[in-house]
Amino acid sequence: MKGVWITTVYNQDWPSSSSKGNVEIQKSEFINILEDVMSLGIDTIVVQIRPKSDALYKSSINPWSDILTGVQGKDPGYDPLEFILEESHKRNIKVHGWLNPYRITTSGTNLSVLSANNFARNNPQTVIKYNNAIFYNPGLPEVREYIVNTVAEIVRNYNIDGIHFDDYFYPGENIDDNDAYRRYGNGVSLGDFRRRSVDEMVKACYEVIKSINGNIKFGISPRGIWKNKSSDLIGSESNSLESYYDLYMDTLTWIDEHIVDYIAPQIYWSTDNNDSNYEVMVSWWNDVVKDSGVRLYIGQNINDLDIASEIYKQIEINREYENVSGNILFSASDIMNDNDNVVMQLKEAYR
Repeated sequence: MKGVWITTVYNQDWPSSSSKGNVEIQKSEFINILEDVMSLGIDTIVVQIRPKSDALYKSSINPWSDILTGVQGKDPGYDPLEFILEESHKRNIKVHGWLNPYRITTSGTNLSVLSANNFARNNPQTVIKYNNAIFYNPGLPEVREYIVNTVAEIVRNYNIDGIHFDDYFYPGENIDDNDAYRRYGNGVSLGDFRRRSVDEMVKACYEVIKSINGNIKFGISPRGIWKNKSSDLIGSESNSLESYYDLYMDTLTWIDEHIVDYIAPQIYWSTDNNDSNYEVMVSWWNDVVKDSGVRLYIGQNINDLDIASEIYKQIEINREYENVSGNILFSASDIMNDNDNVVMQLKEAYR
């Protein structure tokens, strides 16, 4: 895989803020992205089609996203995902639909500003408020059911190549999920309850995707560190935030149980980083997926100038490890803006 993330939240990569409500401009902007990435040899786009409990596709479960028109729930006048799939497949580019399973808002905690058909607004008991934003409570069975139904609707209705989650799971440690823990904890620690809740959602999504269409891939992009070796002897030689404890993501369980087709750890560090060295982390993940049947794609942050300046070198490192099956770049706008000469480097690397 030679992939790139296309971020829609905040109108970051697409569509532009100035294009809200203008179908033709949005279509033109997207085709420009496709043409640019295709010219580099990129063969897969990972498009954020559900940034905030909403939809960039026709849905009976989630409201139209406000990034399309400025108003959540307002029909944009076309089906963006249908358009994305048609234009991408025409160019032999695969499309993975990127969903944020739990995020409802990026800022603000007032449910009444959401669309009338937003699941969160109609089911306020399912949400938690944290850091001036709203998230679904992963510990609730009805939340898992809603996410699984959301995934199933996309897989049934669209000729999509993959479903993709990023690292937005539990938003932090200090959230108020005591009621869910009391009801469903079954005697395990709070941390284990949270991880189990996420694992159950991941497994249910994997199973529903495969039951509808076994050819569609399911992948997750976890934060680059599972655990540091200082916390667990099988952890990585690193010294940074641990997704196992901070976001309650137990990526190794997903791999061991094969409830994902691929992982794309966000190894967002340079080759001279002493705390979390790029090659050290690639090597660790390479060993983790060995003989698992789960593919490994490396997530690389070309928005960071230190990484953008050495992206050719990092891709060459990836190629030295037999279980690395490709990479995904964050994100499309950094290619469009040629951040620190990434275009020339990618042309050379992918040639």
